[in-house]
Amino acid sequence: MTTLITGGSKCGKSRLAERILSGFAGRKIYIATMKPYGDEERKIIARHILQREGKGFETLECYTDIRDADVPEGAAVLLECVGNLLANEMFTEGGMTYPSEKIVSGLRELSRRTKMLVIVTNQVGSDGVRYEEGTAAYIAEIGKVNCGIAAFADNVIECVYGIPLPLKGELPC
Repeated sequence: MTTLITGGSKCGKSRLAERILSGFAGRKIYIATMKPYGDEERKIIARHILQREGKGFETLECYTDIRDADVPEGAAVLLECVGNLLANEMFTEGGMTYPSEKIVSGLRELSRRTKMLVIVTNQVGSDGVRYEEGTAAYIAEIGKVNCGIAAFADNVIECVYGIPLPLKGELPC
């Protein structure tokens, strides 16, 4: 079963993702995609580690190439988050790439190998503001990635002010 959780900043996506996997009896893998570039990222990572403490998750850092993530067959996986994964793939020293198809196909493959896959993403670009070229391209790519994941996901849930709203399928917890 694959569940996509979307929503704005600090709306409860991570807590919901963990709650969905809380009753899983097998191996639980947390795929962390945020590179710790600076103090702000380190604070976020520390908060997420503390939030997962005692919940049975093994952490796997995977910043790019999600298809190659070393995840055991039949495990439950929480991927946090698509926004970071996309930025890592898209903005490289060699310039800007457009990795939406690579990410969607990699996540589809990951969903085939896992018993449960919960994917956390971000809802961006709905504010109607004009952005500079790189940001606008990122917003377009994350839209493509989110649509691609939603197409194969069993459940799509939007978190609004801490309230999970099923858009496709059901709330699996």
